[in-house]
Amino acid sequence: LGPQECEYAVKLTLRELMRACAQAGLALEVLEENATPAGYKSVLLRCTAENIEQARLWLAPWLGTIQWVFTSPFRPYHRRKNWFVGLQECSLPEQLPLDGEIMFTACRASGKGGQHVNTTDSAVHATHVASGIAVKVMTERSQHANKRLARELIAIKLAQRNAESTDGSRKQRTQQHWDVERGQAVKVFRL
Repeated sequence: LGPQECEYAVKLTLRELMRACAQAGLALEVLEENATPAGYKSVLLRCTAENIEQARLWLAPWLGTIQWVFTSPFRPYHRRKNWFVGLQECSLPEQLPLDGEIMFTACRASGKGGQHVNTTDSAVHATHVASGIAVKVMTERSQHANKRLARELIAIKLAQRNAESTDGSRKQRTQQHWDVERGQAVKVFRL
């Protein structure tokens, strides 16, 4: 949560992170995004590499606060020039839900993709029966790959829900947007 400039800074950070990841030979995919007209409120990414420890070492300098210095494209006379984004690592839960615990429904994807989007039911709507958590995944071109991603997203959401119920993390997670540390940036970008 924050002003449009922060959402724009998240968009810029995602672009820089994707570029740096590609240069390092790592694959970075968007699992979930909370898009806004200005950019993103939040983005959940997955970094895949043959050597997971190598990927963690590469990612370490990005974790923390990212500072962007630019004049607001939305409020040109705004005095503030520094905008901050927080990056953190989320680990995948040890145990993924079984197929019997999730109800999958194939559906057509929307958005970019041309004619392929309109001709195949490659998107998946998945609902965890016990909790009611539902996700729609249309990132991949195959239904099988989208099912795998849906299972992982549901596992992450189940883990978040469990953490919220045990120690009141919901308030803490919402508060994270406001608690992004300013002044101790791990990276600084200027436009």
